[in-house]
Amino acid sequence: MDHRFVHTSLCRISDLDNSDFKVKVLPKKDWENGDYVVARILEPGGMDLKIELPSGRMRGVIGGDLLIGALGERFATLEATGTYRKVEADMRMHVLTAAGLLGKLTSKSVFMPQMMEVEYKGHILRDGEKKCMEEFVNIYPDLDYHTPTVLFVGTSMSAGKTTSARIVTHLLKMADLKVVGAKLTGAGRYKDILAIKDVGADAVYDFVDVGLPTSICPRDVFGRKVKQILNRMSSEEADIAVVEIGASPLEPYNGDIAIEAIREQIKCVILSASDPYAVFGLMKAYDIVPDIVTGISTNTLAGQTMVEKLCNVRAINMIDAKTMPEIRKILSEKTGFNI
Repeated sequence: MDHRFVHTSLCRISDLDNSDFKVKVLPKKDWENGDYVVARILEPGGMDLKIELPSGRMRGVIGGDLLIGALGERFATLEATGTYRKVEADMRMHVLTAAGLLGKLTSKSVFMPQMMEVEYKGHILRDGEKKCMEEFVNIYPDLDYHTPTVLFVGTSMSAGKTTSARIVTHLLKMADLKVVGAKLTGAGRYKDILAIKDVGADAVYDFVDVGLPTSICPRDVFGRKVKQILNRMSSEEADIAVVEIGASPLEPYNGDIAIEAIREQIKCVILSASDPYAVFGLMKAYDIVPDIVTGISTNTLAGQTMVEKLCNVRAINMIDAKTMPEIRKILSEKTGFNI
């Protein structure tokens, strides 16, 4: 590995850590989503900001470090928005996620710290051609997707989807089931699917595996990418799948396409909600009736009561160990497995 560069986790599908390449400045008209680029850190953004490595570990950085990340877009409701399309003549941009998503910051929550600012130094080239995430994708044969699926959706980011998916995955593995996990939409962070792997999932996949830094892309492109992920999942011949839709299906991450692609195999829906009223809105927008509502909105009895009265669905605080018997019962009834 060339230790002049910090390889971010969006590089995890590539061979850039063990092969030669050149760095060359390209005109903005040649920039595309998923291009691998080198950027020099101008402002680390504070001691607490770190970069996610291809292994999923976090590493601190300092001003002057050279990062390898990927151009992309982010449109997060609670944190920040940005895009490589807005980079100006000074070639300054920001690290939009710790995974190495690079683009110009366009808005930020006042509750977020200053974001890491970087300067574009050039695209990564090999044999005169720029390298992008798409080039490192392994294509799997087309397979029908028949895996029974537990779907995790949220009314917003940071509502508790990954936590509830981790809990359910653990329960499924305790029932001696082969589990495949996937995050179909969102912004690329390796930690989300690693959390599922850490509790026993036999295999995990996300949109980074099929060449996307985030799932913000043209709808026809994303439709093809979802199919590629489902081909990988089907190849595992798992008993059951744990699937997370990152962020909210109402955000521009193509969550509706992902849901439709697996709808026939969805056996159980677990909705993580930040607010009881948001549960009602998501149910109406996507014609989804969750089997369990959990997350921030269920932290107290007041929140649980409001969800159940407003939406007529079961609200459970899944991080409370006393709720495990009821969760097992619901999973068993919905999936047909003895959980």
